[in-house]
Amino acid sequence: MEPLDPVYTFGLYRPLHRELMALLGSLSPSDWLRPTVCAGWAVRDIAAHLLDVDIRRLSFLRDGLDPVAPGSPIRDHAGLVEYLNGLNADWIRAARRISPSVLISLLEITGPQVASHVEGLDMEAPARFPVGWAGETISLNWFDVGRDYTERWHHQQQIRDAVGAPALTSRDWLSPVLALFVRALPHAYRDAQASAGQRVELAIEGEAGGTWSLERQSDGWQLYSGPAGTPACRITMDQDTAWRLFTKGMDREEARRRVRMEGAAHVGEPLLGALAVMA
Repeated sequence: MEPLDPVYTFGLYRPLHRELMALLGSLSPSDWLRPTVCAGWAVRDIAAHLLDVDIRRLSFLRDGLDPVAPGSPIRDHAGLVEYLNGLNADWIRAARRISPSVLISLLEITGPQVASHVEGLDMEAPARFPVGWAGETISLNWFDVGRDYTERWHHQQQIRDAVGAPALTSRDWLSPVLALFVRALPHAYRDAQASAGQRVELAIEGEAGGTWSLERQSDGWQLYSGPAGTPACRITMDQDTAWRLFTKGMDREEARRRVRMEGAAHVGEPLLGALAVMA
C-alpha cells in the first residue's frame, strides 16, 4: 500500500469541453427531451446544469462573488445538500426558457473561460470551498478542480447514455475520475466499526481501473493506493459499475448484484453507499 498522489485534471478541461460541444451540436430536437438517469431531468436540463456549473465557477471562484445566502443556517451535510439542490432546481426551472441553440452558444463562451481559470490556479493552494463528499473541511485546488472535472465528466456521460452516443470511458478520461471518486471512501466508512489495522480492498477492473485499500487506524479510516495484502473484505467491480455507483446511478441493491465480495461482507457494505456527489 502506498500513499495517494494528487490527481491533476486542469489539462482535461479544454478537451472535455470540445467533446461536449461536439455532442450537443449533434443532437436532434427530440434528443434534447430524452429522459436521463437524473430523476426529472431531460438532456436539456443536464446541459443547462453544466452551464450553471461554469457560471458558478467563474463567478464564485474567479471573480470572488459570494454565493446567495441560504434562507436558514446550514448546520450539517444534509442542510448543505438541501441548499445546493434548491439552487439547482431554481436554475433548471428558469433555464427551460432557453433554447438548445442559445445554451450551446452560452457554453461556447463560458467553457474556454473556465479552462483558462483552472489552468492558472496554484494547484497546491487552498481552495475556496472544500470537497464535501470527501468529508474535508479544507481542500487544495487540485482536489476541488478534480471534483469539478468529475462532475463535468459524469454529467456529459449521462447525456451520452440518454442519447446513445459513444462513451468517454477510455483510460485518459475515466482513470482520473475513478482515482478521485475513491477519495470518498474514508468518509463513507466514518461510522463503520472495525479493529485497528483492519483493511478493505477495492479492485476496479478495466483499462481505467486500479486497486485501493482502506485501513482502520486510531483516528479513522485511511485510503491507500495498491492491494491490501490480507483484507477483511476484498471488493471487485468493473469500471462501469464503479462510476455509476459513486454518482448515484444505481441503488444499493443493484450495486450489490454487480459487485463481488470476498471475506466479511458486512465490512464491505459501507462501500456500496459511497457517493462522490453531493446527495
